[in-house]
Amino acid sequence: MSVLGSSMIFLGAAVVAVPIFKRLKLGAILGYLAAGMVIGPSVMDWVSEPETILHFAELGVVLLLFIIGLELEPKKLWKMRDQILFTGGGQLLVSAVAISLAVKYLMGIDWTSAIVIGLALALSSTAFAIQLMNEQDILRTPPGQKGFSVLLMQDLAVIPILLLVQALSDSGQADAPAWWISVAAIVAVLVVGKYLINPFLRLISHYGSSEIMTAAALLIVMATALGMQEAGLSMGMGAFVAGILLANSSFKHQLETEIEPFKGLLLGLFFIAIGMNLDLQLLVSQPVFIVSAAILLVVIKTAIIFAILKAAKQSNTDAMRVGLMLSQGGEFAFVVMGQAAMSNLVDAALASQITLIVGISMALTSPIVILHSMWFNSRNCPPVYDTHRETDEPRVIIAGFGRFGQVTARILAANHIPFTALDKDAEQIEFVKKFGSKIFFGDATRLDLLRAAGIEHAEILLVAVDGEEDSLKIAHLVSEHFPHIKLVVRAHNRATVRQLVDIENLSYIREVFASGLDAAKVVLKDFGFDERQASKMCDIFERHDKHLLTQSINKSNDMPNLIEISKKGRAELESLFANDEKEIGS
Repeated sequence: MSVLGSSMIFLGAAVVAVPIFKRLKLGAILGYLAAGMVIGPSVMDWVSEPETILHFAELGVVLLLFIIGLELEPKKLWKMRDQILFTGGGQLLVSAVAISLAVKYLMGIDWTSAIVIGLALALSSTAFAIQLMNEQDILRTPPGQKGFSVLLMQDLAVIPILLLVQALSDSGQADAPAWWISVAAIVAVLVVGKYLINPFLRLISHYGSSEIMTAAALLIVMATALGMQEAGLSMGMGAFVAGILLANSSFKHQLETEIEPFKGLLLGLFFIAIGMNLDLQLLVSQPVFIVSAAILLVVIKTAIIFAILKAAKQSNTDAMRVGLMLSQGGEFAFVVMGQAAMSNLVDAALASQITLIVGISMALTSPIVILHSMWFNSRNCPPVYDTHRETDEPRVIIAGFGRFGQVTARILAANHIPFTALDKDAEQIEFVKKFGSKIFFGDATRLDLLRAAGIEHAEILLVAVDGEEDSLKIAHLVSEHFPHIKLVVRAHNRATVRQLVDIENLSYIREVFASGLDAAKVVLKDFGFDERQASKMCDIFERHDKHLLTQSINKSNDMPNLIEISKKGRAELESLFANDEKEIGS
């Protein structure tokens, strides 16, 4: 079948299966898995070579790890070192030992095979678990961060596990790159990420288009991932390191926004590919063994993670929820078991059983998590997770960081009020960052970029962009999607005000009116009036101007009235000055 035909089948399967499973409250992931099973070789056989598709779809995991890296600044990662080492390392070690013992004595295989299987099944699915934590909105909560630490440690352990499998086999390591190549690759990523990527992105933003920026974002991720893979390391870890290096970059939110759609589609394809790779004929021939083994795997890993999180002072409910989310086998088990089977460490039939058990454990996880949540909700328990997050979400967002927006930013910074600023001028961003301001590259008229900047958690948005059209677009966009946010908008003229007054929860600032009044007051004082007289004259003018503006706003905005207002514009201006002269004179 052609690539276009296969793509249509993938998209059709996802469009049909995911809404159905979400409607049944079984989650999108289970929908993808079911879609893969149906279109795969075991049922309809509409798409061939599922292994090849799985390798391609692993790019979804790579993009996911890159975006996770963007959210983890090096300082925050360093703070998590104890969680990664002790919580994550403890889970991996205890799970591997427990599963190895269970496999050894229940299946009667040799110790080498048992250890390889134990290490493979101790790994959870990073893509699966993070997607579940996102769906349950707990990834950034304290227990969610504990779960992420476990996943991160598992990802770090993948390469040593693969090297151990290779060392235990008879094939040796002749094809493996020399150790110094891996070290050189890591150093190269660190150097390029720190010194070259930001200038490269500034160049793209200045001379390229939005499409080229998307291409540049994908190029960074893929080049890093493939470079690490060629050096004998993990593609996912390469992308993760690249993300961490860019976590403090001005282009952080822009990169996240550009990659997010590709990540979502490829992750969906990844789960479909996993479903396609499951040997359902084996499930039909050995249903009791396969399902029992999958349930046992879920029980063992849940119990171990629960105990470790309890030791880390998490509540029973938090520990159980995270334990269930990480209880499945992971996608790297397919890689480990494939290598073990090729190296004759594990019998090929047994390797097929293990991969099917992993797939069934994935299918079980989502419904179990949902049932667990429903059980607690039915018992009128308090929310499982509070709204506290371990990330510093901005309380104020400033769209546009020119002279107008910088005044507010300086006052906020002086009073230690967290804010995030967005601007489309890369050179301006680079200049302002020298003074310690938190500012990112991005177009605030894009809803996805506003979400990436954290607008859902903000209280106030200051719209300080230069263009009137952009100001109006941002104000209406935010008002529609985030009506709780207070808007403070830079109004360029009286016409701008007329288009803003219908928006609720909005205050407007006429950008030159206040400074014009200040200038008038200075002129009057220099002319000979004292401070009180000058202030009174300006106050009268300000009230009168606001009254005229209100009158013009209250008029109907249909076309005949707009034409009439346009014709009387000059007369209105003359009347304005004449009336002011009478009032001031009186």
